[in-house]
Parts: sequence; structure tokens; C-alpha cells
Amino acid sequence: MTTVSDVNKNSQAGGAASQAIGANGSISNMFTTLLVAQIKNQDPLSPTDPSQFVGQLTQLSQMEALQALSSQGAANASMLSSLQMISLGAQVGSTVQAKVEQLELGKDKVATHFTLASGATPATLVLSGADGIEKRVDLGTRAIGNHAYTLDPAALGLPAGRYQLRVENESKQATALEVVATMSNVRLTGDGGAMVSLGSFGEVSPAAITQFKGRPGQQQAAN
Repeated sequence: MTTVSDVNKNSQAGGAASQAIGANGSISNMFTTLLVAQIKNQDPLSPTDPSQFVGQLTQLSQMEALQALSSQGAANASMLSSLQMISLGAQVGSTVQAKVEQLELGKDKVATHFTLASGATPATLVLSGADGIEKRVDLGTRAIGNHAYTLDPAALGLPAGRYQLRVENESKQATALEVVATMSNVRLTGDGGAMVSLGSFGEVSPAAITQFKGRPGQQQAAN
């Protein structure tokens, strides 16, 4: 049998709900409004079981906890991005080695590096210009590990322009070419990431950088 006491308990539950979540954002305020309206408009002769209100409050609390974690994650990501920008900014003017998929070539020679996972195999440098025609340069048989190669556009008869390039082994497995260049600036992208400018060589992501070689004066001192 339903009693006045049952109705009072539900009213007290509604008051507690308002106090518990009244200080939250618009979603919580909307939830509070709907919950209070549900309590006020219930049938006095057949009031809703208070445990249902408790269950709804529990769901709200879980949702708010997830929202808090999401906000905290976004704040942490923003802080890490800022720290990355500061760290990279301090390296402007330094010589770096970075993986590239394309290069703007002129008359100057370019110091490059590549790493082979398997040794004793012929290696080929493949360059493709704006016309899509591939030029293949025989690099000879190379052992496993890191190799240096000086790319001389004039000696190879390459006109100035942008080229896609890669190194292939005998099985046509491609490996990225790395260039040694001066880091000229760091740019913040629209999505909060960063891009590093290597002067005339273009931009690369920070993940493409494989080595920081220091500034020219520091390199001479180390040698």
C-alpha cells in the first residue's frame, strides 16, 4: 500500500538530486529539470520506486566522470603539444637528419643516408619528377646497415624541380631516404600538431627526424 511516507521519500530524493548536480554544466541542469519534473508529476497513489532515481543519478555520475577524463586528456594533449613546440623551437638552426619522400632539387649536392635491413643486395635510388618518369640510379651492392650517399643533381642530369624518391633493394622493397639539412623553423598546424621546415627541402613531421646533429659550431667542437 502506498503511503504519504513513500511520496515524501521521493520528494527528498528529488531535492538531494538537485543539490548533488545543481553545480554542474548544462547537461546536468537539463537532467535535473527533467528529474524534478518526473518526481513532481508522478502519481501520488503509485509513486516511482526511489531506486530508479538512484540508478539515473548513477548513470549521470558515470557520464560526468567520462567527460572529466576526456577534458583531462585534451588538456594533457595540449600541454604535450606546447612542450613539443618549445623543444623543437630550441632546435631551430640545428642540423638534423630526417626521412623524406620528396625533395626540391636544384644545382647543389645533397647529403643523404639510407638504411638497408638486408645486406649483400644491389640497391637502387629511384627518382620521379613532375613528369612521372622514373630515373633509376644504381648504388651498387650494399651491406646491411646505414649508408651515406651524395646526391648530385648536375651529375645525374636532373633539372631543377621537386622529386619523389626512394631506395629499393633487389626485391623491390623500398626504404626511406634521409637528408641532412638545417632546421629553419617550426610551424603549428591547424589540428595542434607541428611541422618542421628544412629550408628548400620542404617540411616534415617531427616523427620523421631521426637525428639531431647540433649546430655547426657544436659539430666542429665535437670533431
